[in-house]
Amino acid sequence: MTEFAEASEALTHSRAMEEAVRRQSRWYVRYLIVYGVAQLALVPAVLLWHGPMAVGVSTTLFALCVTGLSFYAAKQRSVRRGFGLRHGLIIASWGVLYAATLAIGPRVAPDSVPFAIAAALCCGVPMAVGVRLELRGAAS
Repeated sequence: MTEFAEASEALTHSRAMEEAVRRQSRWYVRYLIVYGVAQLALVPAVLLWHGPMAVGVSTTLFALCVTGLSFYAAKQRSVRRGFGLRHGLIIASWGVLYAATLAIGPRVAPDSVPFAIAAALCCGVPMAVGVRLELRGAAS
């Protein structure tokens, strides 16, 4: 086999592997959608429901959601290049928005349903951006 043929075969194999990873990495879109939708329940529950029972129930339900997503992510076979950084930025962005919501909401708009809805949508933005980036990257 000539060097040219070997190089061509290696490139073909590389493209096939890249395409397989791209196809198999769609799981992350589902992960982000579930995490984003969970914000629609978590944020209003935390802002509008008060007392020890509220804290216990909302924390437990969100912990179960994150645990389920973590198990789901752990059993996936592949991730695209740059996944760790992208995921870290998405979760860190969510954390900043969520912390800001918890710090500002009770002081500025206590028990405000419109604020809780807006905050939930705001906390879902990092996941929506992540879905957009993932779909754009999977298409290229």
